[in-house]
Amino acid sequence: MKKVLITGAGGYIGSNAAEYFVSRGFHVTGMIRRNVEERFSRLGVPSIRADLRDFESLDRLFDGQTYDYVIHIAARASDVGRKELFRVPNLEAVKHLARLSMKHGVERFVYLSTSDVYGLRDFHGETEEEAVRVPFVRNYYPRFKIFAEEWLETHLPKDRFAFVRPFIAWGNGDTQITPRVAGFLKSLPWAIHFGKWHGQNRCALAHVQNISASLHAAAVLPEMAGGAVHVLDPEVTSWSGFYRMVHDEFLPEKPYRELTLPVWTMRPFAKLSSGLSTLLNRYRPLFDPTDYSLDTIIYDMNFSSAKMCRLIEAVGEKVLHTPDGKF
Repeated sequence: MKKVLITGAGGYIGSNAAEYFVSRGFHVTGMIRRNVEERFSRLGVPSIRADLRDFESLDRLFDGQTYDYVIHIAARASDVGRKELFRVPNLEAVKHLARLSMKHGVERFVYLSTSDVYGLRDFHGETEEEAVRVPFVRNYYPRFKIFAEEWLETHLPKDRFAFVRPFIAWGNGDTQITPRVAGFLKSLPWAIHFGKWHGQNRCALAHVQNISASLHAAAVLPEMAGGAVHVLDPEVTSWSGFYRMVHDEFLPEKPYRELTLPVWTMRPFAKLSSGLSTLLNRYRPLFDPTDYSLDTIIYDMNFSSAKMCRLIEAVGEKVLHTPDGKF
């Protein structure tokens, strides 16, 4: 039985990944911090408490333990916050865990990165080879993901790491994008879009089941050695379509109306949300959209999902195109 350590196993993506790997016959150990999703608690698998900012606690993950694969999911995953709050958990801890993994004979260190390493702009069906990682972004979350990827490429043997770059994670008890969109729709009389696309640009959804299967493929498939895969549901869903899905699920009694405004009308409010949230040292923004989330919804994030589909099928799984029970 192959052994896998999943960091961030108590969180949304991590708990879904832990459940996935357990159901596929892996021996899973979960690194957890404080709050733990019920999905992980009911698995009954071994867990170790550790903090990305405490390297001694990370060392203890390997005390008397051996792992075939390390799936590194834990991170500060926020679109607001000061630079110093991201550097240690999203870069220095990655280095430390990667070194530990190499020292203790881990076959492959799978790093959950983000599609935002490609930058935010209109795309036109790019593959992984065509969608080049950008050298710099303003937001600290993807910025330190870029730095971490670059460090891993430089310091680890090619056959012992892989990158998984999901787009917007959702589904199976989503605690991220769905509640934020529902709150946005609840607080306003209309579903508001911004910019030239009028809500018809692609909402780059990545169902958490597809993310979990991609992590599996990245760990075990030889072709993923030193490589990357972006995770994107094959079905194209517009932002307008996603808003309507959320509305119909959570706010069916409320009339659904749409409005499109120029981007500049919301930019001052988005900057205010980002600035105040950072000043107050919040993990979640005071209100939406933030400056970064506004950029996320005004572009057409249209990529190819062909590689993801091929890899998921190669490990004997089915790609989720139109998941039942979406939320």
